Amino acid sequence: MNMMIRKANAEDAKPIATYLMLAMEDIFYGFIGERNYEVAIEVLEELIQSRGNQYSFENCWVAELDSEPVAVACVYNGGNLYQLRKPVGELIKTRFNRDFNPEDETQSGEFYIDCVGVSEYHQGKGLGSKMFNFLIDEFVHKRNETLGLLVEEENPNAKRLYQKLGFKVVGEKTLMGKKLDHMQIS
Repeated sequence: MNMMIRKANAEDAKPIATYLMLAMEDIFYGFIGERNYEVAIEVLEELIQSRGNQYSFENCWVAELDSEPVAVACVYNGGNLYQLRKPVGELIKTRFNRDFNPEDETQSGEFYIDCVGVSEYHQGKGLGSKMFNFLIDEFVHKRNETLGLLVEEENPNAKRLYQKLGFKVVGEKTLMGKKLDHMQIS
């Protein structure tokens, strides 16, 4: 299986939104205040196509098999969290008349892996691990940066994978009321 990973572009919005929703469906429904998949995808696509927000194509990497997007990672500088969240909050306020002020999921001093999503048809084939290995190589080895992520206690398989890749628990964070382990690799 020959996978290529590249920076995303605005035209990737549809597959990026689809794969991000696979990984963060409940959280995003919490953001918009309703469990409506079509509406959530529409909002995500709008954010992905725009610049300067946490879900922008500017912060995404796309994995392709035979030129077909099959996985995505959304990664950004944790020190820019408030600046990147502002347009998300403005869109949610405008479209849903809801305040958007979730807890801080990241911080200065790390590039934050907000989300990694893999096509339903390609899950269980190691693409997620390959994406994480790519991100570790790109950010930790090439750029000498720290990568951070959050993992739910109810997801011990993910936590084991992250530990196997070299991530270590450095603390605890809360996001949308859920307690999560904060893990990093340097």
